[in-house]
Amino acid sequence: MVSAKVRRRKLKTFEEMKKIPGLKILRVGMDGFVGVIKHKNFIGSIIVSWGAGWEHISVSHKNPHYLPSWNDMCAFKDMFWNEDEVVVQYHPAKKDYVDDLENCLHLWRPMNETMPTPPKWLVGIGGKNE
Repeated sequence: MVSAKVRRRKLKTFEEMKKIPGLKILRVGMDGFVGVIKHKNFIGSIIVSWGAGWEHISVSHKNPHYLPSWNDMCAFKDMFWNEDEVVVQYHPAKKDYVDDLENCLHLWRPMNETMPTPPKWLVGIGGKNE
């Protein structure tokens, strides 16, 4: 029997991820993998995981002075999740910062909850008809 966590997982399947252009998987574990990702001008490390109730990717550029851009993170979001999924980049309270790698950014999605989002009209003019 498949557990509820597996049924609610929204990350693409491992088989789908293995086909992502520019992704080289280096080490696989029970709930994720470590690899190298190449996309346009971005070359760096990636960790993909699905455990403890969270789906997660962390991405860091090979150049320690380069932080992944918004467009980089959007591309990675679309590589690992479907376009209708909501994922977030958290900005925690300062006391909760964990900074193991300065140029690393993370995307998160809870596995067993629906991610709340603001109405489009609060975000921009394109949502004014809601």
